[in-house]
Amino acid sequence: MAIVKPFRGVRPSRDKVALVSSKSYEAYTSAELAAKLDFNPFTFLHIINPGYKFHKEISGEERYQLVHNRYEEFKENEIFIKDHLRSFYIYESSEFYNSFCGIISATSVDDYKNGIIKKHEGTLHKREVLFETYLKSTGFNAEPVLLTYKDDVDFNRFIEEIKSDRPEYEFSTTDKKLHRLWLVQDEKRIEKIVSFFEGVKDFYIADGHHRSASSTLLSEGLKSENPNHTGNEDYNYFMSYLIPESNLKIREFNRLVKDLNGLSVDEFLIRLDTYFRIENRGSNLYRPKQKHHFSMYLNGEFYSLYLRKNKYQFDDSLSRLDTEILFRTVLKPILGIEDLNNNSRIGYSNNKLDILSIKTNVDNGKYQVGFGMVPITINEMKEIADAELKMPPKTSYIEPKLRSGLIMYEF
Repeated sequence: MAIVKPFRGVRPSRDKVALVSSKSYEAYTSAELAAKLDFNPFTFLHIINPGYKFHKEISGEERYQLVHNRYEEFKENEIFIKDHLRSFYIYESSEFYNSFCGIISATSVDDYKNGIIKKHEGTLHKREVLFETYLKSTGFNAEPVLLTYKDDVDFNRFIEEIKSDRPEYEFSTTDKKLHRLWLVQDEKRIEKIVSFFEGVKDFYIADGHHRSASSTLLSEGLKSENPNHTGNEDYNYFMSYLIPESNLKIREFNRLVKDLNGLSVDEFLIRLDTYFRIENRGSNLYRPKQKHHFSMYLNGEFYSLYLRKNKYQFDDSLSRLDTEILFRTVLKPILGIEDLNNNSRIGYSNNKLDILSIKTNVDNGKYQVGFGMVPITINEMKEIADAELKMPPKTSYIEPKLRSGLIMYEF
């Protein structure tokens, strides 16, 4: 039984939400970031980049304290307001070819620890501790974990009924997306949402493994410091965006490698021939169309690589993943890349024009070879999580990506 609760979110005032909310910090070029900070005094980027005000780079706990200070200033100036009532938040983002809709809510740390919230990626303890320190210092979280659950027709219809009301927010952004948000504060509607999720057996983390783990560390630490701990405190929960499986979009993360590990092109192709049927596709862009087929761009030419299944053993759900196949047959034994998390020779690409991006990165000399794959499916992701296995890093690029500064969760 999953525990999902409404919470008192902190959010921008209605008249400023379009100015406050932003894409993730990493999504901006340095020029775009400077323009936002120079000309928009309301952008959330001022909070997460507090050193800009002092014209210097600030890091570590000094930065965390300044983030907290800027956040408090936004509240003092009523750029941010805190809801008087505990609420669920229905958030929808849409564009010409995609629309995503889900519920922003508080989800239980205990559900994460006992496996109701399932994970398919490993986490780095160093990053967990770093983000836990950040959360504790700033006192808020602005990035919900993306969780997915099995579709339910009746519940989807209920959400559509809520969306027939006037949204609290409705604004467009320069990337041509429409954003709408509804507050759910009516007790009957809240009870219906809580009751529905009590019947959900499993949540799957689609994006936010480190955020989930860091929130768990934070909860355990604050619990140990609180002699009056009851289990109802806000630190026992973390903010999540709950979205049905059918509404996720999963794209591939392709691989680029800087060198051939001392091999010539011919030697490399001969080594590949052990596991793959190889066909030279020339200069025409080639994209694989099915599982266990790969594209490769090398020395100005595209190749198709078809796995020789009699040479490769499928023994579990992890071994059937194309990213794992590439690791076991090419990256580790031929190119000498054993640690995908800590090797500067490998890069990843998830551009929407990804095959062209691979070609560009190889042609300009940044990398020597690139590999393209088809995206994983939601069922593959769930099979990995159910088996308590861990995908290789950068196996999937999952949408939606929420805007920062739209809803904040305080502990």
